[in-house]
Amino acid sequence: MLSLKINLEQHTYGLKHKIYKQMTIKFKKLSEKAVQPVRATNSGAGYNLTAVGITTEVNERGQLILVYHTNLAVEIPEGYEGIIRPSNSICAKTLRMLDAPSVISGKMDDEIVARFITTTDVVPAVYKEGEQIAQLVINKIEDVEFIEYIDTTETSAGEGDQSLPGNEDESINSDQTEAPSGGEANIPEEA
Repeated sequence: MLSLKINLEQHTYGLKHKIYKQMTIKFKKLSEKAVQPVRATNSGAGYNLTAVGITTEVNERGQLILVYHTNLAVEIPEGYEGIIRPSNSICAKTLRMLDAPSVISGKMDDEIVARFITTTDVVPAVYKEGEQIAQLVINKIEDVEFIEYIDTTETSAGEGDQSLPGNEDESINSDQTEAPSGGEANIPEEA
């Protein structure tokens, strides 16, 4: 089993400070062809995923789906989630990633795959084996509590305020609007 180290950064008052703690993501190569996720740049949030195989399937609507295989499985630490999102290179393709973003959480159970559908009726521009097809982004899951908010204060909206329901000015009603009298429509004649 291999591990991928991720640098965490802290942003304070618009300044970036390195935190020297690193997160370790365990991953497993399911074949010799699998490529370790890597960041394209030091400041990038995503780790590039490379296609090592392509299969097809047909969805319920009879549409052809391209399934890109990474032959990788990852284990996301408790309290975090892995997000699979399209790579920036998707702009040059005639593809749309299905179920994007996809979420990975927990144990190393399944291979990371990315499913795409073509967005054209002509020959599509698609990814080939060996190309980076998507990115893996690691996010912290915050423990939150939802509290229902009930506004108990009354508003003192001005009379005639059209933006609030129930304050419509009856003199401005589309059902009562009349066409101007005494004028004719100015319609150009055809030559």
